[in-house]
Amino acid sequence: MTPIWAWFGYDEPNYTTAPNGKKLLSDIAVLSPVPVYVRAHNLMTSGDGSYALKWGSTGMYTEDKDGKPVYHWSIVDQIFDTYVERNMKPLAQIGFMPEALSQHPQPYQHHWKPGVRYQEIMTGWATPPKDYDKWAELIYQWVRHCVARYGQQEVESWYWEVWNEPDGHYLIAPDVKREYFKMYDYAADAVKRALPSARIGGPHTAGAGRFMDDFLRHVLTEPNYATGRTGAPLDFVAFHAKGAPKVVGGVVRMGMDVHFQRLDDSFALVEKYPQLKGMPVIIGESDPEGCAACGMATKPENAYRNGTLYASYTAASIAREYDLADKRGVNLIGAVNWSFEFEDQPWYAGFRDLATNGVNKPVLNVFRMFGLMGEERVAVSGDLAYDAASIKAGGVRGARTDINALATRGKRRVAVMVWNYHDDDIIDAGAPVALQIAGIPARAVSMRHYRIDSDNSNSYTAWKRMGSPASPSPAQVLQLQQASELAQLGTPKKLKVRNGSTIITMQLPRQAVSLVILTY
Repeated sequence: MTPIWAWFGYDEPNYTTAPNGKKLLSDIAVLSPVPVYVRAHNLMTSGDGSYALKWGSTGMYTEDKDGKPVYHWSIVDQIFDTYVERNMKPLAQIGFMPEALSQHPQPYQHHWKPGVRYQEIMTGWATPPKDYDKWAELIYQWVRHCVARYGQQEVESWYWEVWNEPDGHYLIAPDVKREYFKMYDYAADAVKRALPSARIGGPHTAGAGRFMDDFLRHVLTEPNYATGRTGAPLDFVAFHAKGAPKVVGGVVRMGMDVHFQRLDDSFALVEKYPQLKGMPVIIGESDPEGCAACGMATKPENAYRNGTLYASYTAASIAREYDLADKRGVNLIGAVNWSFEFEDQPWYAGFRDLATNGVNKPVLNVFRMFGLMGEERVAVSGDLAYDAASIKAGGVRGARTDINALATRGKRRVAVMVWNYHDDDIIDAGAPVALQIAGIPARAVSMRHYRIDSDNSNSYTAWKRMGSPASPSPAQVLQLQQASELAQLGTPKKLKVRNGSTIITMQLPRQAVSLVILTY
């Protein structure tokens, strides 16, 4: 089981070094048995390092009065230091455009807030460079600086990418496709000149379509804008896929079908090119919808984010990403969960985040569960499950919920994650579930059972029971911290094994997730 879940990302890079950001990164790093990859926007954006919604900066590039480049690495170093100190790895984004290189620099910094038209964020940072040679030199110097600071072996383990969603609103140019291909060629050449063994890829498009298809054809077969040779370096393919929740009859209804269709369309484009067989694939953003910084106050369909629906959606969708990738024969190595934390915001304001004011939300415990699983997937079958194809065709919308599992085995160990998911945000007592685990070479096993539901691993429920305080007291914050931990149901139990098999029964509430671990 490739740890595709151990990838995270966010718009605001300067949250990285805020106290709550450091705490959350530590929590994420600890939960994973492998190094976690982190993707952030605005790593090259001009500014003083202040954060705001959908904004950040490092000010790494300015020019003197004669137009000569001046490099400033201190802020981006603080960000990458925070990752490396936790054994995390950057999925380092080459973007966005420094003010001194922007084709249309003014206005430069946006002042977007929820409820304002999304396109308002696209200001002077969203243009191609006015001087490609200076831009390429900046990239070259940045990679060389990273090698000098962190060592060649460390930087060789990173991934580098160019921009974000150039097929969306993030790049402003008369011929966006041509300019992006040129930007990619110059950036890839600069990265490889600085470190030939570095890994670079793209295009991080908003989805499958003509833009992604043309990009793949360009890097494989067309003249390179920077070198004149055929093709461009490509060490991985990356794209984004999102769902589409909405409110139906006063209830939030998730759009996992849309999410899966977009995933499969992009996998199909990779499958189309024989040259990409075995090429690593990264879903650069894989989420229930598209705006992490849009709270439920302006988008009521985002009310799923605080409670167990986000948790069960995450478990059910990540598990099926393996199935969708396997069907297409693509080498999926990562699926970036685009959610982090937001500073200076109300408690549980409905942002797509993993923590609020330093307290982890239920969804983070799904990743803790993934971190406790093994390295080898085991086949799962059952009579209550939807498969990936049926979800892609129509979601989980019927009278029956999706009760399914993801299982792994290791040395004298079995782990099974089981969920009870439905697209509609309704909680009920759920259903009785029996797990039959066969092939156990022992006479008895020890079982631990972890659970995410309304009463367990759930800081949001704890906060509501306090009366939803706008400013929890220190004692209340401590209670919320305790409620945010992954909860174990009862104490470990000894179970008998008969003919290599044991059966575990449970009552699994709707939108709940369980993790059962057997050791022997």
